[in-house]
Amino acid sequence: MISWEEAVERIGEELQPLGTERVALLDAIGRALGETVTLPCDLPAWDNSAMDGYALRAADAGPAPSTLPVAGERWAGSAPGAPIAPGTAVRIFTGAPLPPGADAIVKQEETTREGDRVTLHVEPRRGDFVRPAGEDGAAGTVALAPGHELLPPEIGRLAALGRSHVAVHLRPRVGILASGDELLAPDEPMREGGIRESNAFALAAAAIEAGALPVVLGIARDRAGEAERLLAAAAISCDAVVTCGGASVGERDLLKDALRGIGAEERFWRVAIKPGKPFGFYRLPGGKPVFLLPGNPASASVTFEIFVRPGLRRLAGLQGHGRPEVELPLAAPARKSADLALWVRGNLQGGRFVASPHQSSGLTRSLVGQRALATLPVGPASLEAGHPVLVRLLGGAPARS
Repeated sequence: MISWEEAVERIGEELQPLGTERVALLDAIGRALGETVTLPCDLPAWDNSAMDGYALRAADAGPAPSTLPVAGERWAGSAPGAPIAPGTAVRIFTGAPLPPGADAIVKQEETTREGDRVTLHVEPRRGDFVRPAGEDGAAGTVALAPGHELLPPEIGRLAALGRSHVAVHLRPRVGILASGDELLAPDEPMREGGIRESNAFALAAAAIEAGALPVVLGIARDRAGEAERLLAAAAISCDAVVTCGGASVGERDLLKDALRGIGAEERFWRVAIKPGKPFGFYRLPGGKPVFLLPGNPASASVTFEIFVRPGLRRLAGLQGHGRPEVELPLAAPARKSADLALWVRGNLQGGRFVASPHQSSGLTRSLVGQRALATLPVGPASLEAGHPVLVRLLGGAPARS
């Protein structure tokens, strides 16, 4: 077995971002930038006002109070106009360009207007409430570099640069294949010995959350050749494949044989973690990755989070798993195998990590409402309450019990 850290590193080294496509800005949300974006001009392009008030030359005002004649107005969207006349002020509104020669703004709240004259109740200083040209970036400089994840602030910045379309890395198409004669579709009549297939739905949702496009391939029954047929088709139409179940050491665990049958190469199999020890990573003949996940629901979801999520993000041009991580104390003692890293589902409460009482890998309820994963490292067989552990935050609010 290899460590989970080594497994993540090896997967990352094997994968490269897919190509790019040009999309409209709102179709780029959450995706990796596929080009270098530079500023076409200074941003803002001219000095402008940060407040409603009066533009002037600071040297003309003197100690407060002082009074100046008002010589015109500037609105947001208007041209800078003629240079400001010495010894005068210009009524100005937020976002309006400063008249040439003006170097300060006095806020409206600090003035009194009487007719065509304004009294200033503060002594202005040069630069007060002025947004200088280029403050948000100088022409020709890099605004966003390739690989940058485009979240709402980045989308807004691209729009501010006059971009309506942008190049982004392709979303990987990931085929999801469940395996087993016992599996039944959600709307299929229940039969004795049957188990509702849920992993493909959970993993497809996780793939969407990771920025990929899931393709549910169906169920590979425990018959020779069926898994090979589905995997061969996925190798053509998908950028990656995720399987769940059928990858351990049972007589009907046929996925590893099926992968060998289509010429896939095993990169590693079995990782020193719980749940999910029988996780494996393969490469198809054309180089496309295959992630072998265990069949138990919690094992499948946890190994997807640890290994598949960062792998799909890598294909999409993004870095890492994209989750916040914090170090927090355990709320209660924990025991584990000394030779395995234990990934515990739970939530945060009072600045501590609280483990769910349902840690069985076969229970779908062991995942519901749990919004954090704590990593208990290889080594200690027991950890006391208060021991610091690394906690990955999965997003969303915990469900109320």
